[in-house]
Amino acid sequence: MNTNTKLSLMDEVLMRASEQLGDITPHVMAVYYRSHPEALAHFERLAFGKRAQLEGIMVENSVYCLMKWLEERSEVEILLSGSLIHHEETLKLPPDLYMDFIDATAAVVSATIPKECASQHAVLYEVCGELRSIVDSAAARRLPA
Repeated sequence: MNTNTKLSLMDEVLMRASEQLGDITPHVMAVYYRSHPEALAHFERLAFGKRAQLEGIMVENSVYCLMKWLEERSEVEILLSGSLIHHEETLKLPPDLYMDFIDATAAVVSATIPKECASQHAVLYEVCGELRSIVDSAAARRLPA
């Protein structure tokens, strides 16, 4: 499948999720907090009373990575690598919490894809796998020698 086809499929996936769910933030946060209940305390600690705003920014960034990966790989790679460093060093959050957030976003989006749209599932799965690879590589470079 060529890149233009993948871009078109990803656009359909994200548009459908937006049309069906509107703001996906509460859906993503429900999935994320179910998997990582301890993350709620992190968001409370880091948001200084503006948890909903921080959650929205995180979801927005996750959607951006999913949306832009196929056409702006270098930009997304820089964003992820830099953000991972910030989350680890400054915020003291482990890399798995970071990538699992992107996975929660993808799970919410994926749930809106009809079963018969296998190519849309495949593209979303491929993009998530590639994003995980970037996060894992960045995390591995951060490990002490």
